[in-house]
Amino acid sequence: MTVERRRAARLASAAAVVLLTGLLAGPGAASEDEVDAAGTADYDCRFAGGELRAEAVIEARFPAAAEAGSPIRPQAVSVGITLDPEEVTALFPENPGHLTGTAALSVEVAHGSETATARWQDLGAGAEVRPGQPLVLAHTGPVPSVTVGSAGEARFTAGRLTLALTATGPDRAEAPPTRTLDCAAAPGEDTRLATVRVTGPGGPTDPATGSEAPGTGPTGRPEDGDGIDVDPVRPAAGAESCPPELPTGEIDFSEALPPPDYAPPPVPGRAPAHGCAYALGYASVRKLNGAMVINDPERQPAVTNVIVSLQTQSVTRPDNYSRIDSLASLDLPDAESTFLTFGFQPVTAKVSFENGPLSISTGSYRPAGGTRTDFAVIAFRQSLRLHDVKVNGTPLDVGPDCRTKEPFKVVLRGKAPEYANVLTGGRLRGDIAIPEFSGCGTGGEDLDPLFTAAISGPGNHVEFAQEKTCTPTTTAWCPPAVPPLPATDPER
Repeated sequence: MTVERRRAARLASAAAVVLLTGLLAGPGAASEDEVDAAGTADYDCRFAGGELRAEAVIEARFPAAAEAGSPIRPQAVSVGITLDPEEVTALFPENPGHLTGTAALSVEVAHGSETATARWQDLGAGAEVRPGQPLVLAHTGPVPSVTVGSAGEARFTAGRLTLALTATGPDRAEAPPTRTLDCAAAPGEDTRLATVRVTGPGGPTDPATGSEAPGTGPTGRPEDGDGIDVDPVRPAAGAESCPPELPTGEIDFSEALPPPDYAPPPVPGRAPAHGCAYALGYASVRKLNGAMVINDPERQPAVTNVIVSLQTQSVTRPDNYSRIDSLASLDLPDAESTFLTFGFQPVTAKVSFENGPLSISTGSYRPAGGTRTDFAVIAFRQSLRLHDVKVNGTPLDVGPDCRTKEPFKVVLRGKAPEYANVLTGGRLRGDIAIPEFSGCGTGGEDLDPLFTAAISGPGNHVEFAQEKTCTPTTTAWCPPAVPPLPATDPER
């Protein structure tokens, strides 16, 4: 692509990235205490077999000011990458239907004459590859905070960029190949991101002199010589490898897109693989106008144990239909949340989850002469139990068996590029109806009507993010990583 064509296309491609990253990063504009930083630059990239040029749109939300010794935490981070069609073909001659990406960006932090490097890494993205059109990947995720030890200005500048691109798709069951790109900003490109005003020092004092204690920064920690501390993102503690037990149960593929009437029945997968992945998110309670974190990454999250490609079903003529079914189990830890019951009464409770087997179906359907439809669905049955309930801080004895009267079905759906298959994971959504409660109360007190009126009913939204599946037999994506919580969808 010529420089003239690239410059002419930059505005359109940058606008596409900004729109996409705005949806992924969540709602809300920057407040007066925050600054939205956004910059577009060309990056020259090397990979095994050649070179290419990519456009990068880097966005983040910074505080306008910070105190010395207090962390500066970039939020709503996105590294958007645009590749021309011929560049995608050079990387993947097999013409994949979808790509997922992982980005790592070195961000230089300068404070006076001192510098440090913050690594914005493990930022994930996914996109559908459309022939003849540019590919846009919007990488998002949490990044390290930076602490500056004295007053002045903290200047953030984008540096080298590493991209790992993987061909994915609903028909791919094996661990796919990955292309790695090492990128540097093209000569003359401006990659400055933001300048944060640092006030202070406000540090600890020496009791004898009343002045700042020597040899320490404002946090009381020994200074490391450059006055800039980079605090890495700390992933939640979890399993280093997959549980040895295999999930069991019947696959429920009734929620998948149905095949043509003449399709043969499902057959056992040719190479089922045992794996595991972390999945976490939010569940709202519509009546209480609130939400709780499920499988909290800040605590001890549970890993999803999965058999990948346990069975498959396909037909190629006259319609094209392909489906891969996997089976999983997930023993969730208790969730804890506080709601305002009936709009005014604060109630804190713990929720235990009893899950049946998770049926995971991904695939595609293209009628003869029609348009291809991709699908991804996870279905399982679940019961909820309430315990450790407090009303306005006062314990409320609900008994040991305060639960939903019957199990209910949870159906979470996604589609490529957000969710291509169980190996590469992604984002899923669904709405559930919570049944009535029973068994609530002790000493003859019936609290069932209270919890049924406050919680039960339809329209409770669930949003989940699943990380890549670790498959120990191939060591792909192992140990399993913990994803960031999914951003709130501004359209909901």
